[in-house]
Amino acid sequence: MATPALLFAGRYTNCGLAQQRWCLLRSAAMHLVAETRPQVVVTRELGKNAKLIKELGNQGISCLELPLIEHKEGPDLKKLASTLCDNTFDWIVITSPEAGLVFLDAWKSAEFPNVQIGVVGSGTARVFQNIVQSNDNLLKIGFLPSKATGAVLARELPKSRDGCTVLYPASVKASDVIERSLSERGFQVTRLNTYSTVSVHEVNQAMLAEAALAPVVAVASPSAVRAWANIISKFERWNGALACIGETSASAAREAGLQKIYYPENPGFEGRWMQSIMEALRSQDSFQT
Repeated sequence: MATPALLFAGRYTNCGLAQQRWCLLRSAAMHLVAETRPQVVVTRELGKNAKLIKELGNQGISCLELPLIEHKEGPDLKKLASTLCDNTFDWIVITSPEAGLVFLDAWKSAEFPNVQIGVVGSGTARVFQNIVQSNDNLLKIGFLPSKATGAVLARELPKSRDGCTVLYPASVKASDVIERSLSERGFQVTRLNTYSTVSVHEVNQAMLAEAALAPVVAVASPSAVRAWANIISKFERWNGALACIGETSASAAREAGLQKIYYPENPGFEGRWMQSIMEALRSQDSFQT
C-alpha cells in the first residue's frame, strides 16, 4: 500500500514543480514586458525627436516617439520674405526653433539681407549655427536673454535708439507678451504670424495605449501639453509625470489640471530638459542612478 501513497505524493510533487515553472515563466514574461515598455514618450513633430531620443538612449532610457503636434503655414507667411526685402529692422526676434526655420526660408527667398537676431535661448540659436558660420556676417546672433523666456527677452532686448524696430515672426498661438512689452519700452514692433502649431489629426491607437503606460511624457510646447491632456482625458486614470521643456509649457500643464509636472527653471535643451526628464523618472521609480 506504500507504493500508491508514494505515487500519489509524487504526482502532487510533480504538479507543484510544474506550477513553479509556470510561475517563473510568467514572472520572466512580465519582467520582459516591463523591460521593453518605453520609459519616456517624446512628443515633438515627427522627425524632430532624434536628438532627445539619442541623449536618453545614452542613459539607457527607452523611448516611444508619439508626435502630438504638427506645424502648419500661418496667415502671414507669404508676407515675410517681402517684408524683409522692403524694410530694415534693428532686430529680428525669434522665440522657437520652428520660428527660426520658417524665418531662414524667407530670409533666403529675400536674398540674404543683413539682419541681427535676438533669440530666446541656446536651443533656438542652434537653428542659425551653420548660417552664422558661413554667411560673411549677413546674419548674426546679437542677443540671448539671461533666462530663456519670451518675457525676459522682451525686458532685456537692447534698445540702441528711439524708435528701434523689431520684426517678430511668431506662431499664431503665441501670446502678445513680447510685442506688448517691447512696445511699452518704445520699440516699433511688426508681428507676423508665420506658422501655427496644431494637434495631429490621427494617433495610432496601439501606440497611444503603449504611451499611456509610460511613466514619463516629455513635452516641448503648450500645444503638446493640451494635446496630451485631451488624450488622457479618455483614460480612466493616468499616473505618469510630465517633463516640460520650460515654464510656459508647465503653466499650460497646470491649467490643464495635470499634477506631476517637472520643468527646468531656465529652459533650453542644454542638459536642463534632460535633468527634468530624469527627475520625473526618479519620481516614478523608473530610473536608478
